[in-house]
Amino acid sequence: MELWRVIIDDPEGLAQRYERLWADQHGRERAYYDQIRELFNKTEEPHYFLYLLARCVKAAVRYNRNGEFNNSPDNRRRGMRPETMRLNLKLASELLKGRVEVSCEDYKAVLRSLTADDIVYMDPPYQGVCDKHDHRYVSGVEYHEFVVSLAMLNEAGVPFIVSYDGRTGDKMHGRLLPKSLKVRRFEIKVGRSTQATLLGRDQVTIESLYLSQSLLERLDKIPAVIRKEPDFPLFAI
Repeated sequence: MELWRVIIDDPEGLAQRYERLWADQHGRERAYYDQIRELFNKTEEPHYFLYLLARCVKAAVRYNRNGEFNNSPDNRRRGMRPETMRLNLKLASELLKGRVEVSCEDYKAVLRSLTADDIVYMDPPYQGVCDKHDHRYVSGVEYHEFVVSLAMLNEAGVPFIVSYDGRTGDKMHGRLLPKSLKVRRFEIKVGRSTQATLLGRDQVTIESLYLSQSLLERLDKIPAVIRKEPDFPLFAI
């Protein structure tokens, strides 16, 4: 969230700091990456984090059991060029400045502050990818607590959208949200599973998308952007 704050409030300063890191790495890319990763884990400075995101494998954040960033660099590339990064930061700032509020707190506290005039989109760590064997996230979202929070939104008439579980082939990852929430579930085909491909299997990833009853009532019908289309198959469950 601190990185987002700097992107919004000081994109040029961030771009300059990134450019210095990018230029200093040449000729010693792997050792330099390790050095910056160590510095980030000690200081949590956002420009270090931006550099790591630009260089790490699959641009994916991974943590060790101590909560430290530990993903390896993609040694085939040096990261986004500074001129491209500067433009992206500038455009992101122009889009978001004065329009968003950035915070870092328990999601339940945020949900308690909402009213029926809001619309909430939630994309918590997917079930099945945040256990003790998978360090994509520092921690996951406890299922029962999450269900209770969604029920609270229903009681307050707050419309919401949730991405939470899915499957590859016939294998489900996580538990479906309960029928008591009266949500409508859609399955979206999002492409081949990267993990399955690495294991020599050809499987498609299907993600669940839940829409609350209060949102469906407002929409009156399913929006065109999520109707079943040839290149964007979606199936109501």
